[in-house]
Amino acid sequence: MKNNKSMMLWIVGIISIIPIVYLAAIYPTLPKIVPTHFDMDGRPNDYSDKSTLIFLTVLFTVLSIGCYLLITNLPKIDPKKTAGQSPELFQKLGLTLALLMSFINFVITYAATNKSDNITRVIFPALGIFFAFMGKYMQDIKPNYFAGFRTPWALENDDNWRETHKLAGSMWMVGGSTMTIITVFLPGEYAFIAFMSITAIICIVPFAYSYLFFKKQQPK
Repeated sequence: MKNNKSMMLWIVGIISIIPIVYLAAIYPTLPKIVPTHFDMDGRPNDYSDKSTLIFLTVLFTVLSIGCYLLITNLPKIDPKKTAGQSPELFQKLGLTLALLMSFINFVITYAATNKSDNITRVIFPALGIFFAFMGKYMQDIKPNYFAGFRTPWALENDDNWRETHKLAGSMWMVGGSTMTIITVFLPGEYAFIAFMSITAIICIVPFAYSYLFFKKQQPK
């Protein structure tokens, strides 16, 4: 178990530092001023000195590794002790999040050398894939105070938690897959609207369902 955990940490570390290696390789060729902020269409609308990319890249790398360490160590810090929770599940969740953050980190640097590219063409589909994978894992998450739909009603009732995450998992897989497909083809502004709409639906509906499930269980 310790060997697997150490190997996974090495994998996450390598994935997380790829953007730093990429930035170091292209840094001498970057213009002095590079884009560091983008509008809804994915076009640059703010610029900074290229040294800003060093700070952003290192910050995302630290966050990527930090999030993985936090998620994989939840059983040690969760007051509920995440009884019966699979360590492999937390490793998968942490790896998925680390991959997403490393990818975004890479895209930000890539955009600095390709100002004409619309980064929403890759960011929104990547987020869709992330939602779909999280949905796949979500149905296996047991009650805890850190991961999943931690509504007060789900935390106090195992049936509520199970049914809420069964619904949420299915919705996130379908919603994430749909998001990935349609945001590839939609123009930037419409891709943003589609992304925000689908995100709102797959977050609000499970929350409301958890409350309705709670109300249904109350004695009349």
